[in-house]
Amino acid sequence: MASTKAAIPKSAHKALPVSANLANLLPTGTVFAFQAVIPSFSNNGRCELAHKYMTLGIIIICSLACFLSSFTDSFVGKDGKLYYGIATPKGLYVFNDEYEDGLDVENDPEDRKMLKKYRLTAIDFVHACCSLTLFLVMACSSFDVQGCFFPEPAGPNADAVMTNLPLLAGILASALFMLFPTKRRGIGYADKPDCGDRKEEKQSQKTGDKDILASPK
Repeated sequence: MASTKAAIPKSAHKALPVSANLANLLPTGTVFAFQAVIPSFSNNGRCELAHKYMTLGIIIICSLACFLSSFTDSFVGKDGKLYYGIATPKGLYVFNDEYEDGLDVENDPEDRKMLKKYRLTAIDFVHACCSLTLFLVMACSSFDVQGCFFPEPAGPNADAVMTNLPLLAGILASALFMLFPTKRRGIGYADKPDCGDRKEEKQSQKTGDKDILASPK
């Protein structure tokens, strides 16, 4: 038992720093939730049957969360409230729109036009598949997951694959994210949300800079 426990961390601990870098490309909340519960659910890699089901369940739930988060977006409305929604072929379906809020999709044509900018695109599916693949690679590189589902000592070829797989996945995902960038600021990501119309925001910033330069000292 001691030899099995000592053999597993060899590839897992080498892949750990690279897996930490992969987490920067994934929804922060999902990654933190997985890292917080996986030691308990997997019994620190010493799984019984119940632990295997719980570990598999949390992997599936977090995988779906990573996949669906790529289709979410957020923006700051004219009333200053932060709105969240999910992209559809017709536009953004807002989650937290209340009756007394300033967003009026049914009666205001400007709001409907603004939400159409966030409609579903092919790039969303590229990012969703990348996020799903990255999370699965990160999860499989975890010492707890490897100890739960692959308790037997792996050979040198398997160790080499598990050590370099997170690095390869990170390089390919970074390249795809650069080739197919997205402006979405979805749920769980740390990026700053969009403030309504991007063109109007940039014009207002330029006007403010000109006023500052033109003002006498």
